[in-house]
Amino acid sequence: MEGPFRLLACLVCIVPMGSLVRTKRDTTGNLLNTEMNSAPSQRWSMQVPAEVSAMAGEAAVLPCTFTHPHRHYDGPLTAIWRAGEPFAGPQVFRCAAARGSELCQTALSLHGRFRLLGNPRRNDLTLRIERLALADDGRYFCRVEFAGDVHDRYESRQGVRLRVTAAPRIVNISVLPGPGHAFHALCTAEGEPPPALAWSGPALGNGSAATRSPGHDHGHQVTAELPALAHDGRYTCTASNSLGRAEASVYLFRFHGASGASATALLLGALGLKALLLLGVLGVRAAAHHRLEHPVTPDAPPRPQAQESSYENLNQMSPRGPPAAVCSP
Repeated sequence: MEGPFRLLACLVCIVPMGSLVRTKRDTTGNLLNTEMNSAPSQRWSMQVPAEVSAMAGEAAVLPCTFTHPHRHYDGPLTAIWRAGEPFAGPQVFRCAAARGSELCQTALSLHGRFRLLGNPRRNDLTLRIERLALADDGRYFCRVEFAGDVHDRYESRQGVRLRVTAAPRIVNISVLPGPGHAFHALCTAEGEPPPALAWSGPALGNGSAATRSPGHDHGHQVTAELPALAHDGRYTCTASNSLGRAEASVYLFRFHGASGASATALLLGALGLKALLLLGVLGVRAAAHHRLEHPVTPDAPPRPQAQESSYENLNQMSPRGPPAAVCSP
């Protein structure tokens, strides 16, 4: 009899303990991550899709269901969702249900955009995220905790990948001064997939190469530089990806004063012709006001006066010093 007992002991030794991850497909063909913690007398598991995609500005639903070894559990429980990483990532949602209650009372909802769709009493932790932004892109992890007579908890280790897509949006277009009264332009846009940027304008081909904006957490922003604005006219930045395109422009004009000195005015493209008309009206009014303050008499011929430069920021006019420009899309 000693031999059979040893064989039975060896069989018991190789029973797998701990957790494992299995991947299968649901009825719609989506990949599911099934995480299991199994032992001879208990079974924890969680099922989440491998990835969920949604457009920025819309809502996303992150499914999560689980099983547990405690039959007919009706004690207190807590449902939690984290972002970034399991166990240590920041909580974006948390709710708690009292003993015997199917109502999970929300205790935390980041920015009020996270809402539980599932019923934890029925082993469902499905979450809905409203008004998606590109910053919501990332991985999310569901967790359930039992309290009361039974103290047990389980959390998804693989999580669900939320992929947020967005059409391009130009977040900044600016012109910066350089050496020798030269200027260069920068255009920054965001989108997912990250948009391709191109400049067009006088004596230009279609654009400079786009370089990623350094230090951006999610990599959704790109920046393209136009090294030198050499000619007067309109310079346009175009951002495009598979979901759409966006444009913003800046205008460059040079004005020469009576003394031969030159000044440069940079106007925001979004203002277009209205800005040019407003600039002309202000110039006429300024000239009339100047004549009233300094009337011309026959005995004293007027001396040449250097023309003042007008800038896009019309409330801050400076007759001297380098020109300034403030541009935004």
